[in-house]
Amino acid sequence: MSKIVVVGANHAGTAAVNTILSNYSNEEVVVFDKNSNISFLGCGMALWIGKQISGPEGLFYSSKEKLECNGAKVHMETEVKRIDYDNKLVYGMNKNGEEIVESYDKLIISAGSLPIDLPIPGNDLKNVQFVKLYQHAKDVIEKLENRDLKNIVVVGAGYIGVELAEAFQRCGKNVELVDFSDSCLSGYYDAEFREMMKQRLMKNGVNINFGEKVLEIKGTDKVEEVVTDKKSYKADMVILAVGFVPNNILGKDNLELFRNGAYKVDLTQKTSLDDVYAIGDCATVYDNSIEDTNYIALATNAVRSGIIAAHNVCGTKLDSIGVQGSNGISIYGLNMVSTGLTLEKATALGFEALATEFTDLQKPGFIEDDNDQVSLKIVYDKNTRRVLGAQIASTQDISMGIHMFSLAIQEKVTIDKLKLLDIFFLPHFNQPYNYITMAALGAK
Repeated sequence: MSKIVVVGANHAGTAAVNTILSNYSNEEVVVFDKNSNISFLGCGMALWIGKQISGPEGLFYSSKEKLECNGAKVHMETEVKRIDYDNKLVYGMNKNGEEIVESYDKLIISAGSLPIDLPIPGNDLKNVQFVKLYQHAKDVIEKLENRDLKNIVVVGAGYIGVELAEAFQRCGKNVELVDFSDSCLSGYYDAEFREMMKQRLMKNGVNINFGEKVLEIKGTDKVEEVVTDKKSYKADMVILAVGFVPNNILGKDNLELFRNGAYKVDLTQKTSLDDVYAIGDCATVYDNSIEDTNYIALATNAVRSGIIAAHNVCGTKLDSIGVQGSNGISIYGLNMVSTGLTLEKATALGFEALATEFTDLQKPGFIEDDNDQVSLKIVYDKNTRRVLGAQIASTQDISMGIHMFSLAIQEKVTIDKLKLLDIFFLPHFNQPYNYITMAALGAK
């Protein structure tokens, strides 16, 4: 029997702990988490804030009690202050100021990521805040009850910023979405797809302000105004959603780091130190799109990394098969999913990349109800012909379609293989000449 200490128990950590307890009953598992809750589905925060769900209860799928019931020892509201890697000791401080020290045979670091703070004047004013944790969302919801809070500026038009802009607008607030980039969702989609999302936001009342750099946040005690290099905006609340960085505080001087500061791990999630593993948003992944190590912070990646690390610390060799960064977003009924590389990103990385596109109705024209256009773009390498990425957008539920492209990237399927792929047809679901087949046939 060995003693395994897990630092951090959100998605990756919880997956690791549950995997160990379910498969290796002889192992001793100790968990540290500085929060008061675990397993919070942050991707559901905007739904809660925007009143699209009745409450936060369903956003949790595990708890201290559940982990303890399965055999773990759990230190909640206990922040790990340092790790002695030479002597294999973890030092934590609980909410009462008491030091807790645990030895380990194997260590799994699941420290997650930290929101980026803008180093500008006024970033410490009241009502300038992040929305990442349960406590953040709860605080925002309570403040939204104040009828005097009318103007909200969301800084950052990535996934979280766009989702929160929709949520606040659904609450009847005046929303200004500001980003230094010239569009939203940069990096996830090519320009034509980003434009679809921009138009959807504008159509539903979100004010778009792209190509603007935030210079200052003004106010006496609480925020009153946001100043950019082009204009200023009234603000009763400011949400900083400009991105995240890996939380490497506990190992930045001891473990090998990736270029962005994430812990660099191998296919078993092991770091540069024996007996030390890193999972989730604080660690790297193997990206099948570029066939190299990368950093892609997604909950799905975190869960898989936790499962892989759990088996390996218990002596069962299990390698990651890599990821493609599959992701999706749904805003005012516009569903967008993507995986792998966009054409812009592939070109920037040096691929001689091409793309083929097709737009058509999801189902035959004689299906009059629940039928709308679907736009698909497939990115592929001109020389090897292998699929590098795909993007799909529609008001239809096209979420399952991206899984096929994810597998295609993983298995190095060529665009030519997709041309005659056996795709079933039934009018209730698709067309005989469906958008996947037609896009593939259009490849040069």
